[in-house]
Amino acid sequence: MFAEGKDTLIIYSYMYGPQMAQSCVSCTSILDALDGEAPPRHAAHKLAVIAKSPIARIMELTNGRGWRNLRLLSSADNTYNHDYHAESPEGDQLPALNVFVRREGAIHHFYSTELLYVPSEPGQDGRHVDMIWPLWNLFDYTPEGRGEKWYPRLSY
Repeated sequence: MFAEGKDTLIIYSYMYGPQMAQSCVSCTSILDALDGEAPPRHAAHKLAVIAKSPIARIMELTNGRGWRNLRLLSSADNTYNHDYHAESPEGDQLPALNVFVRREGAIHHFYSTELLYVPSEPGQDGRHVDMIWPLWNLFDYTPEGRGEKWYPRLSY
C-alpha cells in the first residue's frame, strides 16, 4: 500500500459493513468531500478508505456517488477493523482514522483518532474525525455553529 517515496499511509475506516442496510451518512459526507481533496499521485502521502463490506458492494456505492479519486479497499476477509478500533466487540462499525509510517523497511502505527472513546459533551456528536470533514469546519466559523438545522443524508 506504500509507494516509492511515499512513506506515510492515511487510512479512513468507513462505516459500511455487510450487515448495514446503507452506509453511514456522516462517513459518506466526509468521503464526498475527501474525493475532491484526495491527494494527487505526486503527493507525499497515500490515502486509502477501508470498509468491511465486500469490494463489489463498496464499488457499487462508489460508482453511485461519483467518487473517482479515493482508493477504496475491503476488510471483509481480515481483522483490520477489529485490530485498529474501527469495529466494536459486537461487530458494529466505527469511524476511525489511522496513520501508518514506513521507516527503514518496517511499518509502524503512528496515529489513531481515539477521541471517539471519550464521552462527548451533552448535545454533541463525537468529534474525533472532524478535522478531515470540511463541511463541519465551515459551519464552525458561523455564529450558529453546527446547530441542529442540518445533518448529512445519503441523498438530497
